[in-house]
Amino acid sequence: MTFLETERLILRNVKSEDATIIHDYRNNEVCAKYQRGQTKDFDGIVDLVEQRKSDIVGVDASFMVAVALKDTDEMVGEVVVMPEDGTISLGYTFSYRHHRKGYAYESLSALISMLHERYPGWDFISFTEPENVPSINLLMKLGYNNMGFIPHMESLVFGKWTSPATEKEIADVIEK
Repeated sequence: MTFLETERLILRNVKSEDATIIHDYRNNEVCAKYQRGQTKDFDGIVDLVEQRKSDIVGVDASFMVAVALKDTDEMVGEVVVMPEDGTISLGYTFSYRHHRKGYAYESLSALISMLHERYPGWDFISFTEPENVPSINLLMKLGYNNMGFIPHMESLVFGKWTSPATEKEIADVIEK
């Protein structure tokens, strides 16, 4: 199912044929360098795709979105959306074969806008390692604000449309 289209991309459910592409980029040192907890073995990815192929966009459960080229349907990356308690957390990985083409910005811009339109009262949060300069630059370009470093997670936290309560909660965690 296609969730959203942009000028060059479609955001859709993952398909069984995406497993080979996911396996390729998740096992590439450029893409894997800053990823934590991602399934990397091929059989695990096949199982993940099978579990996630019918995900729906919403705030009742996390969901995975494949980002694919509109012209060929070739998957170029993935976004995982994790909604919980009024906060939408996003994680993403884009294939090293398609870096520096604007696909991450184009897809995340559209997805974030759609989610904010549907769930205007929700906070948007993303985490990244301090050394992951491309991701930091992407989040800043998307309008996220650097909210600080969370030591126990060893991550910077970025927020967009965050409530004062969420900002205080994050500030309290950062101070500890």
